[in-house]
Amino acid sequence: MGVPEIFGENVFSETVMKNKLPKDVYRSLKRTIDNGEALDIGVANVVANAMKDWAVEKGATHYTHWFQPMTGVTAEKHDSFIAPTSDGKVIMEFSGKELVVGEPDASSFPSGGIRATFEARGYTAWDPTSYAFVRDGTLYIPTAFCSYTGEVLDKKTPLLRSMDALNKQALRILKLFGNEDVKHVTSTLGPEQEYFLIDEKVYEAREDLKMTGRTLFGAMPPKGQELEDHYFGSIKTRVSEFMKDLDTELWKLGILAKTKHNEVAPAQHELAPIFSTTNVATDHNQLTMEMMKKVAQRHGMVCLLHEKPFEGINGSGKHNNWSMSTNTGVNLLDPGKTPADNAQFMLFLTAVIKAVDEYQDLLRLSVASAGNDHRLGAHEAPPAIISIFLGDELEGIVESIVHGEKAANGKKGKMRLGVDVLPEIPRDSTDRNRTSPFAFTGNKFEFRMPGSSFSVAEPNIVINTIVADVLEQFADQLEKSENFNDALQALLSKNLKEHRRIIFNGNGYSREWEEEAGKRGLLNLRNTAEALPYFQLDKNIEVFRRHGIFTSRELLSRMEIAQENYKKIITIEARTMVDMAKKQIYPAVNAYIAELCGVADGKAAYGADVTGDKALISRLSAGNAQLFAAVSELEDTLREGERHSLAEEGAKFCAYRILPVMERLRAAADDLERDTAKDYWPMPTYADLFFSVE
Repeated sequence: MGVPEIFGENVFSETVMKNKLPKDVYRSLKRTIDNGEALDIGVANVVANAMKDWAVEKGATHYTHWFQPMTGVTAEKHDSFIAPTSDGKVIMEFSGKELVVGEPDASSFPSGGIRATFEARGYTAWDPTSYAFVRDGTLYIPTAFCSYTGEVLDKKTPLLRSMDALNKQALRILKLFGNEDVKHVTSTLGPEQEYFLIDEKVYEAREDLKMTGRTLFGAMPPKGQELEDHYFGSIKTRVSEFMKDLDTELWKLGILAKTKHNEVAPAQHELAPIFSTTNVATDHNQLTMEMMKKVAQRHGMVCLLHEKPFEGINGSGKHNNWSMSTNTGVNLLDPGKTPADNAQFMLFLTAVIKAVDEYQDLLRLSVASAGNDHRLGAHEAPPAIISIFLGDELEGIVESIVHGEKAANGKKGKMRLGVDVLPEIPRDSTDRNRTSPFAFTGNKFEFRMPGSSFSVAEPNIVINTIVADVLEQFADQLEKSENFNDALQALLSKNLKEHRRIIFNGNGYSREWEEEAGKRGLLNLRNTAEALPYFQLDKNIEVFRRHGIFTSRELLSRMEIAQENYKKIITIEARTMVDMAKKQIYPAVNAYIAELCGVADGKAAYGADVTGDKALISRLSAGNAQLFAAVSELEDTLREGERHSLAEEGAKFCAYRILPVMERLRAAADDLERDTAKDYWPMPTYADLFFSVE
């Protein structure tokens, strides 16, 4: 069976709806999906029954309201379709009420102080804009999640709200340009997903990987990624079989998996989908991560999605390719052949530039986590300083507008490769800048800072909201103007002049850029503990409140959840280090020292030179003493940290007190690994991990 035949076969898609639903019911549901009209319960009952019948045909016995709480992963509670009959048997039932609303226990999900733990009631609400699907004998229904008081406890609800806000303000702008035929604008997304694959046996032998998702100890082997021979290299057979299996599973779920290749680091790979609406792309990315782990297990491997599972080689990100499209098929960030003459494009571009400059702290916040802190700025990912890359052509146009000069359209031309049999390659309007956090890449912006384990809901809530906010400001000004063209020119010139400091086309990894960014007044929030308090700024609370994304209480609850999560993650990592050092590394090194002592004594009895043995024994003994001292210091520091009950204090204590001790403990252990015989080292080494999959 070919790909077109299997694609979406497990999805209650529009095609299935057309076939399964009466015409009037289908039209009513389409109005709900396309226009946000309320769904009548009578229509819901018909849809629920058809959805149940279809799911049962697919082998489903249960249904679940699938939602995205503030845990960073998805959640689900499975209920069967069975209903008892008077003769002691059962029938399969599913009502419109069960489709539209669910009631999971909300007491154990993070709420950031919004509700007490004894207040258990929460609600899930069906999101008809994201198709239901069948997996493992269960009908999955994408839903939003809120508390008994109606306050947001998930990531889907604010994402949908932000998309609505962007749609509303973008339509106002388009009407000013005479686009009366456009009825809807949506943000679109194509999130590239990086990941590592290692053999299941070596994973099981590493307590740190199992407890935290990353290696807390590990000396670099002689070969890592220095030769850069893994990037786009030939894909190993076992990995290729995994990728083939993964593609099939994703295609069955209607996920547009498109590109797969080896990444830079050994054992690292990437999958990229085709663009879809941001809400659907977010759901699909959550499914993709789940399927990656599940499919890897079938092949005797483990998929690692941590941002930095291995020290010394590249970590994994999730490139967030974002744009805006109309229902008429126009990409609002497509500059066309002559961007200097495309006023509509320049206005939307200016809105993004202004939004990113004014809310650089929110963008940094949207990607802040303990895992991502190890990756950002490590010469493998964008720095923690937010900036925009436009490319020479667009930057030249920006400068022309700022100075009131006639903007010249760049000559893209074609690249001549000097070989007759090779075709000419059209040159894009911009090159790619892999060091830029927020880069324009032809007809979209690539936000390169999100970590590989992230839900892409977080950064896209921010991008949609801040761009909507600036578009609202622009629409308010232009709607009042007497001469639209003059007002537009003045608006573009003023805002580009005020916000061009955020534009930087150079090397974001360089020390010089860090100094230059400081002179420009750009923020450099180096870690999560530094970034999270910016949630509390009045301007940030107000932008979300003004567009109906979050109340002040909801936003501040997210800051507290993030701070608590940061503290918990680092505490778990520190405790794991203590456990491994005391129970595995210290005894193993002592055992090796004992053997060396015995060997040295035996050799000395025969008059052999034991100078090298004694030197190694001395170095190992000193290293083990240093290891034990670092363990004791970390234990003392953890006990001190328990006294910090406030979330913000606890996060800062972890960043500035616990992490430095963890680094010292790791350095001591990694030095010991370099001197200890492999047969004695108690866990798989980096060489074992990097090259475990053949």
